[in-house]
Amino acid sequence: MTFQPPGQHGQPAPPGPSSPPVPALSLLGLAKRFGDKIAVDGISLDVPAGSFYGVVGPNGAGKTTTLSMATGLLRPDFGTALIHGVDVWQHPLEAKKLMGILPDGVRLFDRLSGEQLVTYAGLLRGMDREMVASRVAELLAALDLDSDAGTLVVDYSAGMTKKIALASALIHAPRLLVLDEPFESVDPISAANIRDILDRYVASGGTVIVSSHVMDLVQRMCDHVAVVAGGRVLAAGTVEEVRAGASLEDRFVQLVGGRNHTEGLEWLRTCLLYTSDAADE
Repeated sequence: MTFQPPGQHGQPAPPGPSSPPVPALSLLGLAKRFGDKIAVDGISLDVPAGSFYGVVGPNGAGKTTTLSMATGLLRPDFGTALIHGVDVWQHPLEAKKLMGILPDGVRLFDRLSGEQLVTYAGLLRGMDREMVASRVAELLAALDLDSDAGTLVVDYSAGMTKKIALASALIHAPRLLVLDEPFESVDPISAANIRDILDRYVASGGTVIVSSHVMDLVQRMCDHVAVVAGGRVLAAGTVEEVRAGASLEDRFVQLVGGRNHTEGLEWLRTCLLYTSDAADE
């Protein structure tokens, strides 16, 4: 596969008239080992610009490690990650300007209020203070956090913490948004609001990569998906291509395997029958 070489100061060179579009994210042979365990085993993947891309896999599949290497949070042992043609590890500052990140288990400056945290994220990006103030107000309102703007983040619930971290990732209007389990601990109404925000973001030309264990959510929300297990990509493409006529959950189980057929546990059924009989008496 041919990639556009970075231009001056790490910026991607403009594509020629017959050049294919530069992917929002390109992974080439990305690999990571922790001791004797191979967490990511040479993953190569292209995420088209303007797509809503889901990454799904079982626990320990290597999703978080892959996304951490792709966004400059964890150095790979081998391989390359390109954000809109910019090498994440050769030109980290240029690459990081292009993306917003919501890592798994994010640690925040939680002694700041929600408003202060998002303001800090904007100013850290070199944005004008007036623009930051305007965007902070809009983001907090959109995420239903405006009434808690002055509350310290340490006093936020898990769902509120996830939302304020998302606001911090969005403040500079990145071209690529990478979200690791963004809906975990988020209530259904807030999740619907977040999906609306992300849908509008993609419709305006942005790219979203989201990892999730919720297959139904990915199937309804994303247009592309990659199934990852054992540190490798088992299938990737449009959701329809990967589903191959089945539900995404069924296709996932077919690809990954490992489903246990529950046998035994007679003691549990006996216990339940005994409890039911006792209740009837």
